[in-house]
Amino acid sequence: MDACCGASSGAEAEAYDSGIADSRRETMSVARTSEAERQPGWLRIAPALFLLLWASGFVFLKLGLRDADPLTFLALRYACVVALLAGPFLWLRPALPRTRGEWRNLIVVGLLLQAGYFAFTYLSLKLGMSAGAVALVTSQQPILVGLLAPMIAGERVGALRWVGLGLGAAGAVMVILARSSVAVSSSWALAFALLALACITGGTLWEKRFGTTVHPVTANLVQYTVGLAVTAPLAFALEPMHVHWTASLAGSLAYLVICNSLIAISLLLAMVRYGEASRVSALFFLIPPATALIALVVLGETVGALAWPGMALAAAGLYLVMRY
Repeated sequence: MDACCGASSGAEAEAYDSGIADSRRETMSVARTSEAERQPGWLRIAPALFLLLWASGFVFLKLGLRDADPLTFLALRYACVVALLAGPFLWLRPALPRTRGEWRNLIVVGLLLQAGYFAFTYLSLKLGMSAGAVALVTSQQPILVGLLAPMIAGERVGALRWVGLGLGAAGAVMVILARSSVAVSSSWALAFALLALACITGGTLWEKRFGTTVHPVTANLVQYTVGLAVTAPLAFALEPMHVHWTASLAGSLAYLVICNSLIAISLLLAMVRYGEASRVSALFFLIPPATALIALVVLGETVGALAWPGMALAAAGLYLVMRY
C-alpha cells in the first residue's frame, strides 16, 4: 500500500514538474513571439539603408565644407532640421514625453549624439587633425560598445562575436590607412576625437539602456533643438561663420538634413532599441569601406590596394557579429 502510494506520489510529482517545464517553455516561446511582433517590418532593411545613408553622408559633408565653416555648417544643418520638423509637429500634434525620465532620455541622447559626437568631431578637424585620424579613433566605437554592453545593457558578447569585432576593427583600420593620412596636430585635437568616440558610444548605450518609444517627430525635434542650442553658440564663439551659398552647398545641406539627420539617425536609434547594441554598432565597421566605394563613384577618389582586403575583413567581421 505504501509502495503504491509512493509510486503514485512520484508519478504525480513528475507530471507536475513536467507541466511546469512545459509552461515555462510555452511562456518563453510566447515572449519571443511577442518581441518579434513588436519589431516593425521595415527593421529588416534598416541596417543596409542606414549603412548607405550614413556612409554617403561623409561624401556630402566633404562637399559642403568647401563653402562653409565646420561648426557653422553643423549649426545650419540643425536649424534646418528643427525648422523642417516644426510644421509636422504643429500639424500632427504628436504626444510629448509623459514623464521627467522620458524628457531626460531624449535630452541626454541629443546631447551625446547631436551635440557631443558631431561637435567634437568638427572641432577635432578644425584644430588640424586629419580626417583619417578622426575616422581611426571613432571607428573603434563597436569595440568600446562590446566591452561596456555587458555591464550597462546586460548583453552577452560571446567569443565568436569578439572575433568578428576584432576582424571588423582591423578591416576598418586598413581601409582608413589606405585612403588617407593619419596626422594628429595637437593633444587637444586628439582629445576632441576621443570625446567624440565617448559621446557616440555613450549615446548608443544610453538609448539601449533607457530609451523609450516616443513619436519620431517629437524625439527628433527635442534632440536637434538640443544640438542646435549647443552648436550655434560654439560656431559664434570659434568661427567667423563663413557661408558661401552654392548649388553644391545647398545639395549637401539638403542631403544631410533629410537623409542623415532625419532618416539615418532615426534608423540607428530604432535598431539599438529593438536589437543588441554590440551588433548594431558593428555596422560602423563597414562605414569606411562603404564611404570609400561611394567616394570612388561620386568624387572619383582612388581606392588604395590595402583597402580591398580591409573591406573583405570588415565584411567578414560584421558577418560573425551578426551571426553569433
